[in-house]
Amino acid sequence: RPPRRAARTPVASGRTGLDRWTAIAANLVIFGLFAFSRWLEEADAEVYYRSVQEDEFLEWGTFWAFMVAMGVFFAAAWWQRRATRVVPWFLAGVGLFCFAFAMEEVSWGQRLLGYQPPEYFLEHNFQQELNVHNVISTSDRKLILKTIILGYGVAFPLAMPLLGWLLGRRGLERSGIVAPPWQLMPSFVATWAYYHIGYNDDLVDWSYSGEWVEMMLGLLFLIAAVTHARDFRARLAATPQATRSYLVPAAAAVLLVVVLAGVNTVLWRMERAASPAALEAARTEVEALAQDFVDGRAHSRCNTHRRLYTFVERYDQDGLFEGSFAALADRGLPEERARYFIDPWGSPYWIRDRCSKSRGRRITFIYSFGPNRRRDSSRYEILGDDVGAYVRGAPPHAATE
Repeated sequence: RPPRRAARTPVASGRTGLDRWTAIAANLVIFGLFAFSRWLEEADAEVYYRSVQEDEFLEWGTFWAFMVAMGVFFAAAWWQRRATRVVPWFLAGVGLFCFAFAMEEVSWGQRLLGYQPPEYFLEHNFQQELNVHNVISTSDRKLILKTIILGYGVAFPLAMPLLGWLLGRRGLERSGIVAPPWQLMPSFVATWAYYHIGYNDDLVDWSYSGEWVEMMLGLLFLIAAVTHARDFRARLAATPQATRSYLVPAAAAVLLVVVLAGVNTVLWRMERAASPAALEAARTEVEALAQDFVDGRAHSRCNTHRRLYTFVERYDQDGLFEGSFAALADRGLPEERARYFIDPWGSPYWIRDRCSKSRGRRITFIYSFGPNRRRDSSRYEILGDDVGAYVRGAPPHAATE
């Protein structure tokens, strides 16, 4: 009887497959994250609002998901090179993409290190941060992210059989191209749908859905990276495909992301040493900005929450370039900080205007994130180490720093 022909492994054909329990667990994590975000916004809007702010657990989780994925993709590329002798350009390229995504998420360390970005980013980046994706128009940015989600996670796995037929088994292996596990396609589709629906006001009102989508996408890339690394390492050890399990390494990678994100969040919330001179400068500047609004040099908008430079550009509030704040340039305020409304720690000043029908009043204040470079204030009060000044409706118990 002739020997049975060995079945092609997913790695050899360029198409990776997960075992059943890992596939179920991975999809449950992604769908569970989606369900939790929807429940949290309905259950406690204030906690939900805080969770999606910069430098909170969600953002650090996204950062670490992509950073750990980068490391695992590079490891997978190394093992692919040893197992197949081909140049692992594709896996290495995906690893570089993960690195860039992670660093863009934290603005290349701008808030962490407290440096002021180049003037180009102050003027053209609506977040006034050192990242490229916010220089691109909103519509183009959304299209790019949707294309990445569907292209990498759905179209790519579906196209691998055709590519294998065109190139042949050996040709596909020599190409170095490996698709993510096809069992993750439901989660990739759900991630795309969350992003598409969440930013379509005609369908639903899901605020800040993009922050959750980035976290979901980071975990999907991480699981794909673990799968590739496990497969190529197993090939080196001649481990049969049927005996390979991905659940433990995938769970360990996700747990590592959770731990690192938690540690980062705690450390970030710890008080930083603040320069007395920087604090005094910030107090003087926010009071001058608030005075410009009181004097009528600029006019606020109900339910506005924007970086001050974006507010000025959007609503043509050029009077702020000539008022009390602008006059501080004669007392040593750097010209670039004055031109783009940047605080002493390199972050933008913000305006918050909250009109509440239920409370029957309107509260407006100008504020800086303060020395810890993260938002502590609520929708109605200046809190934490944020440095701010009220234009109208200050709560009687509120602090101004």
